[in-house]
Amino acid sequence: MKNVLFTVSIVIAGFSVSAQHTILGKWKSIDDKTGETKSVVEIFERGGLVYGKVIKIFPKPGDDQDPVCNKCPEDDDRFKKKILGMEIIQGMKKNGAEYSDGHILDPEAGKVYRCKLWLESNDLKVRGYWGPVWRTQTWKKVS
Repeated sequence: MKNVLFTVSIVIAGFSVSAQHTILGKWKSIDDKTGETKSVVEIFERGGLVYGKVIKIFPKPGDDQDPVCNKCPEDDDRFKKKILGMEIIQGMKKNGAEYSDGHILDPEAGKVYRCKLWLESNDLKVRGYWGPVWRTQTWKKVS
């Protein structure tokens, strides 16, 4: 009986460790230039792919408190839609320890970038690519 309980404890501990090391969940997007929290994005799985939706925004005083994506490409179905509730990360595929082959939208600039996501320590690294140029942000897990 003692060995069975020990085995069950190891299995439960393994699940709790793996649950902590997942990109799924809620993340604070941090502006890489100012260090300010811009939004909370919920990363979720649908149909074997990973997506991210804006579930909270932190507009600056004087800014539109319920902004829409005016700068999104007109042929994008997110054009002129509210940023709150918008799916900004789409179609990410797991590739080893990272996710790639999908896209991320920067609703402020209205640009869509190829994207790569991975965990580094307890942070989510979010990298957008435009041609050979890339930019990486560090997002923080929401407790």
